[in-house]
Amino acid sequence: MLEKVTDPEKTERQAGQDKPEIHVDIERSAEPEKYRAKREGVFKLEQVSVDYNGALAVSEVSMDVWRNHITALIGPSGCGKSTLIRSFNRMNDLIPAANVEGRILYHGQDLYGDDIDPVEVRKRIGMVFQKPNPFPKSIYDNIAFGPRVLGMEGDMDETVEKALTGAALWDEVKDRLDSNAFGMSGGQQQRLCIARCLAVEPDVILMDEPCSALDPISTGKIEDLMLELKNDYSIVIVTHNMQQAARVSDLTAFLIVELDADEKHRFGRLVEYDETEKIFTNPSDKRTEDYVTGKVG
Repeated sequence: MLEKVTDPEKTERQAGQDKPEIHVDIERSAEPEKYRAKREGVFKLEQVSVDYNGALAVSEVSMDVWRNHITALIGPSGCGKSTLIRSFNRMNDLIPAANVEGRILYHGQDLYGDDIDPVEVRKRIGMVFQKPNPFPKSIYDNIAFGPRVLGMEGDMDETVEKALTGAALWDEVKDRLDSNAFGMSGGQQQRLCIARCLAVEPDVILMDEPCSALDPISTGKIEDLMLELKNDYSIVIVTHNMQQAARVSDLTAFLIVELDADEKHRFGRLVEYDETEKIFTNPSDKRTEDYVTGKVG
């Protein structure tokens, strides 16, 4: 059984009490050791590999993901970024050919343990996909869908307003909640999907290239939203946009494509994982430097 994880600071904010101090990047840059000492683990990946029908997709990834941080996964197409992020909330379970090896610990619990309910996992660890995928329902019913299915208690109007406010969308749609979600712009639809995720009160939000189908203005709104949301949530994002990773993430993992021994199958492998500033200004591996500077892609 997946144990409930509580965040005292988040509970205070939800109760309307004084907000805690926000730790800005200046503090992190000035005192990196002190900043690292404050980190609290959310995920711990131990030699995680994923294959499809025996064909390796990503190999032996070990890394930690921290609470209230934005962690970016970058790398060329085919390096297994999306496959890896889908393993964080057992979305790969929905693909019969997929097989996950190694261990993914969530607050110390093995997500792939026999006693773990995948539905509960996906409630705690929500996902926003590459293309906005609103339901063919009203804006209101899109947000209310998850809480209703899960039998969550409380005032539904309040739940909907809270989720839309959290996704910076309430002021734009509060007068047309009964309108079909398909009538919204692409950027609004993506924020609606984020609000739909927030409505079930997750602990972690996974984002698989959430801005790839959006214009620059909408992308900017999503990025601003991510920076606000990390005060209450832990976020893992897959992105091909190097500038985006540099702008929003605290830590960045770089994966590369390799060939197997027969040189027939491509798979991904983690090359380097560190603070984003270091990855983009002083990486430890030449392959990382070549990728982030555009020498290879």
